[in-house]
Amino acid sequence: MYKVVIIDDEPIIVKGLEKAVKWDSFDSLVVGTAGDGIEGLEVIRREKPDILISDISMPKMDGLSMIAALKSEFPDMEVTILTGFRDFDYAQEAIRLGVCRFLLKPSKMEELEEALQTMLANLRNNPVVAKRLLAGEENEAESEEESEEVLDSAASSFIVKNALAYIEKNYKERLKLADVADNVYVSQWHLSKLLNKYTGQNFSEILNNVRMEQAKKLLENPSLRIGDIAEEVGFLDMAHFSRVFKKQVGISANEYRNTVLCEDKNL
Repeated sequence: MYKVVIIDDEPIIVKGLEKAVKWDSFDSLVVGTAGDGIEGLEVIRREKPDILISDISMPKMDGLSMIAALKSEFPDMEVTILTGFRDFDYAQEAIRLGVCRFLLKPSKMEELEEALQTMLANLRNNPVVAKRLLAGEENEAESEEESEEVLDSAASSFIVKNALAYIEKNYKERLKLADVADNVYVSQWHLSKLLNKYTGQNFSEILNNVRMEQAKKLLENPSLRIGDIAEEVGFLDMAHFSRVFKKQVGISANEYRNTVLCEDKNL
């Protein structure tokens, strides 16, 4: 039996889908439902469904980011979007990120059944899913080679782009990997793997690079004290800032400032 999760902020739609569809005839079983995207992610991580039917325009969640997160973290899960959000470009982007079907509310039962048939065909032709079902294993039982293929996808690229933008915007805060992961709706473990894949750096290295680039700009202003600059770019401890700056730039913040000021005077 294939496992199904339904997410929609309209309870009547969730109940309607549970009752109206003859899930047995699709070799499927509804194992969980949710009323918003955040709750939905919790259900998905717990149940690891094969099929997801979800709205895309819900409170507490950016729809495209949710799709990217799901398809990056659960690449073998088949997704159909059922929504009242009518935007062709949005639908195209959703399909690019890995959605199987994009259905508009109110949707006919024939459309939903066609989407289910297509998702089931995809699942049956997916060797990873077939292997898991035969062995009775969970979705985590994929090879390292398959994992690398999963990371190199449109959804994963979308997640990394959003994560880097969030770091650039919030580098002054006491930012942790968990904060960024929550913002892009994936687990810390998965985001860490994506950042290493796409940038060759871990989270701390990326954050420190952003902070040092900002610090170098601020050091060009001779009226700013180095201690104030350290605080401005997110460091509570000036000694820590000094160690990181020298490691990243190769010289101390004072040396960098003197070098930059000397070059400016010579121009």
